Amino acid sequence: MNNELELLMPGGSLEKIKYAIAYGADAVYAGVPRYSLRARENEFFDIDLVQQAVDFVHARGKKIYLTANIYAHNNKINGFMDAMSDMVQLKPDAFIMTDPGLIALTKEKFPEAVIHLSTQANNTNWAQVKFWKDYGIERAILARELRIEEIREIHEKVPEIELEAFVHGSICMAYSGRCLLSNYLSYRDANQGTCSHTCRWGFKVNANDAERGQRADGFTKFDDVDAQYVPLDGDFYLEERERPGEMMPIDEDEYGTYIMNSKDLCGIDYMTQLRDAGIVSFKVEGRNKTEYYASIVARAYRQGLDAIANNQDLNPDLRDWMLAEVATTANRGFIPGFYPRNAKAAAQELERSHAIQTHLYAARVVAFDKQSQVACLDIKNRIDQGDKLTFISPDQAEFVQDFDNAFYNGHPDALEFSQETFLLDPNNSKNKKFSEAKIEATAHAHGGGKFVYLKLDKDLGEFPDLTIVRMSFKEAKTLRNRTAVAV
Repeated sequence: MNNELELLMPGGSLEKIKYAIAYGADAVYAGVPRYSLRARENEFFDIDLVQQAVDFVHARGKKIYLTANIYAHNNKINGFMDAMSDMVQLKPDAFIMTDPGLIALTKEKFPEAVIHLSTQANNTNWAQVKFWKDYGIERAILARELRIEEIREIHEKVPEIELEAFVHGSICMAYSGRCLLSNYLSYRDANQGTCSHTCRWGFKVNANDAERGQRADGFTKFDDVDAQYVPLDGDFYLEERERPGEMMPIDEDEYGTYIMNSKDLCGIDYMTQLRDAGIVSFKVEGRNKTEYYASIVARAYRQGLDAIANNQDLNPDLRDWMLAEVATTANRGFIPGFYPRNAKAAAQELERSHAIQTHLYAARVVAFDKQSQVACLDIKNRIDQGDKLTFISPDQAEFVQDFDNAFYNGHPDALEFSQETFLLDPNNSKNKKFSEAKIEATAHAHGGGKFVYLKLDKDLGEFPDLTIVRMSFKEAKTLRNRTAVAV
């Protein structure tokens, strides 16, 4: 059994894997075509792309786990096993699986395959974990619903198996992700990898109450609930914003309707306790998140894991820095999940339906000319002259610079910028040099594939093409309209 602590980051694409590894991940997990629980958003739609990811990770001495964790219907079994024949040849470090039947077929046909039991299998007790250990499973990814005391007991009862736990990212409102809401409303089965995240849609509450004045369909919009909770008397219904007239009966109590956004998991304050309870792999959720998320969250938890690896606690300064860092990424507010206790109402985001964060992902550096110190930026959010940009590199280097004297189609100080950059820029043909293109000064930068060139005050070090750029809000903002919100 491996007793070293592992930081396991999501790998939604080869690009994101590169950032996760560069910023501190020991291992990544990536979806496979058709048989991952991120089937629709999965960028690994071709086996050759998966092979590239495996080769990239292994070349850097890291590990990669392939998620094949659907619950299969009959018509997917043969296709799954055919795909597994190809995937085993890629030699990943393990497969993350859920379905007992598919696990049995895989072990029978491919006994050399290492299997990690997915959190979707609801791994909530030591007897279950022991069963799977005796069956040959090398690691159990525990259910998010466990308290630390329960994790400790599992480790004490079954010390021979590796234990993995989520420490950061979105939490599903259903028990270990087993939700029928998406299937019911949009015919997309969460357990087949096509969840539409229906719990995060915008809903109205309607009352079947004639005294309030009915709408044409017999229902009344109900939006005058007192700030102090008062039990609702009568029949109440949810109406999703994009499905007017479709009324869904609900029960409501002081904690809400239970079809709401959960806040995001953040286990920074419980990392030491999780280590002591037997967790060896600290897992971050977010295969659909950006490379900025992969970079910032990886570098934060990397420092935390390094600190506790030698039986040390997080010191207050490091703890506060880590929390501040992860708060720069899109989030719904943070809770520690079920690790300390049942979060109850604290687990739900009742005030906001959109992400909150302290910073925006401004850009990423796609090329850098060391001689002139001109960087080519792929813009992710609008930047205006005078905005303060923070450049962050994998080697922990970080500096702030104003956005000023920026140009499209090149830069006056780097007319002979590398041919690689010409090919990156969609506004230049393969053979057109910047000296022949029309270089335009700009006070603004927009996304959409048009790169911006900016002269930097400092060198970007060893990893210029993995440098990310962020800018802070004056206050925390909602991403929808950039209006200030309380944190």
